[in-house]
Amino acid sequence: MSSAEENKALVRRFFDAQTKGDLAAVEDMMTLDFVNHDRGFGQERSREGYIRDLTESRAACSNIRYIIEDQAADGDRVLSRFTARGVHDRGEWRGFAPTGREFVAPYISIHRIAAGRIAEEWREGGGLLELTQQSLQRERIERERIEQELKVARSIQQASLPKEVPTLEGWQISPFYKPAREVGGDFYDFFELADGRVGLAVGDATGKGMPAALAVTATCSMLRAVAQDSGYSPGEVLSRVNETLVARIPPNMFVTCFYAILELQSGRLNFANAGHDLPYLRRRSGDAEELRARGMPLGLMPGMGYEEGEDSLDGGDGVLFYSDGLVEAHDPNGEMFGFPRLRALVAGHGEAQSLEDFLVEELYSFVGEGWEQEDDITLVTLERSEKH
Repeated sequence: MSSAEENKALVRRFFDAQTKGDLAAVEDMMTLDFVNHDRGFGQERSREGYIRDLTESRAACSNIRYIIEDQAADGDRVLSRFTARGVHDRGEWRGFAPTGREFVAPYISIHRIAAGRIAEEWREGGGLLELTQQSLQRERIERERIEQELKVARSIQQASLPKEVPTLEGWQISPFYKPAREVGGDFYDFFELADGRVGLAVGDATGKGMPAALAVTATCSMLRAVAQDSGYSPGEVLSRVNETLVARIPPNMFVTCFYAILELQSGRLNFANAGHDLPYLRRRSGDAEELRARGMPLGLMPGMGYEEGEDSLDGGDGVLFYSDGLVEAHDPNGEMFGFPRLRALVAGHGEAQSLEDFLVEELYSFVGEGWEQEDDITLVTLERSEKH
């Protein structure tokens, strides 16, 4: 059986061959009984149909490329978040006349690997973007509709955030939330549990607008209901929320979430992760380490299990939970803020100012003046006092 890294590498080669137009290599990486579950490909589900669709798309579009932004593997399945780009300039494609314009289509795919080859593909995402030729009047109406939807979605999203932060003896929790101009799906929440424990959740729903806001509301409600029930562990909480969420959100959406339970007296932190960015545990000594636990995002597939991790915080230690709006911010030259930079900043943070203020200052210094925020930014810090 191939390892998770080998499976992810196979999927990367699969997309790379499609980008290069090497259809023979694409076909060689597929099993003979390959099944394509992508509804966007019409009736063709076989390997031959998959290759035929690739051939037709390359005949109609130039400069087609697939850019993988993130990957996760669980057993024989690989989840990839990627963007398809190209220029529709050569001929009719799926009923659309050529526009000469670049299209950008974000996708989530799942590939099942069997004996070192790709046996099945599921793909959901943005679909065909910028290929319809709408009149100026229709564009104006659509723009007004979106603006109204964003206002409603923003109010729904903000109503999902906690109104108060728990006051805990010997501990300090500090949230920072800065929305982008468009509605994203960031959320955070706190749950006071029995036996001197507190639950903390940080997450992000894919997409924007009303669907993302509703996904956030549904996820927060489910998390709170399950977390405050009878003593579930973090992994059990995420598993139960996943089962409920699968049936309640659109198939092209999912939610990442990191959920932890803190024991106030001992400082022990138990946690599970549903595909979210890894928090950093900052030690008083100046080190910063990742809180690692594996698990697929919520709402993608039923029957998912979630690995659990455990660590402990001594006096002066702290944890940073965050969303990808921070690490994926870009400077004027296109360089991304990135995980290595964030980790180094967390490790080197002193006590002159709060960690969230320090990181926000570093972000603004990095992106420079005139920066247009690309996504919501959420930071939640958990710190244990020196004396306890």
